[in-house]
Amino acid sequence: MTSPAGLLEVSPVIPVVTVDNPDHAVPVARALLAGGIPIIELTLRTDRALEALAAIRADVPDILIGAGTVLRPRQADDAVEHGARFVVSPGASLPLLRHLVTLPVPVLPGVATVSEVLTALDHGLTDLKFFPAGPAGGPSYLSALAAPVPQARFCPTGGVTPDNMADYLALRNVPAIGGSWLTPAGVLTSQDWARISTLAQDARNRASQAQQGM
Repeated sequence: MTSPAGLLEVSPVIPVVTVDNPDHAVPVARALLAGGIPIIELTLRTDRALEALAAIRADVPDILIGAGTVLRPRQADDAVEHGARFVVSPGASLPLLRHLVTLPVPVLPGVATVSEVLTALDHGLTDLKFFPAGPAGGPSYLSALAAPVPQARFCPTGGVTPDNMADYLALRNVPAIGGSWLTPAGVLTSQDWARISTLAQDARNRASQAQQGM
């Protein structure tokens, strides 16, 4: 299934969340939702990530839960089976890309070069993850891509911060950005859910201001 227009309109900020303790998954999701952000990219970087994903899907139905750091076709299938409503990869080999387009949920394959963008477009995918955004060229690179490939839209992740997010969101081919700063590891460890809600609200406000200035 190709990425339908709409996934990147859910929120201008998509939190990239890594949960070591599945008991933290539901409180984190509720805290982000309370801060005005109704979407999570939960990374599959931990042994119990799928358990955390399933818990969020079951207990926080109002948040759009997706799986990130998907590297192999089997991971994508496992994520969907555990309730992922979209799938994100940091990059996309041809075997992975071919599998992603068969999934029954939206996908955001990772790209970092023009050739990778063209390959994704050839597979019918126009909504893409730009990763790692900072090292790969940042806002100036994405701005340069707008003319030759105007049909491609990007969610930059990797090096995006509260200080530079406005530079990305000012671009017409960037409807949303992703970032991990909304759920710092130390805040999860201390279970300071109110802090996460505050960070979410701040990010949402900054994003709204950036988009209003376009």
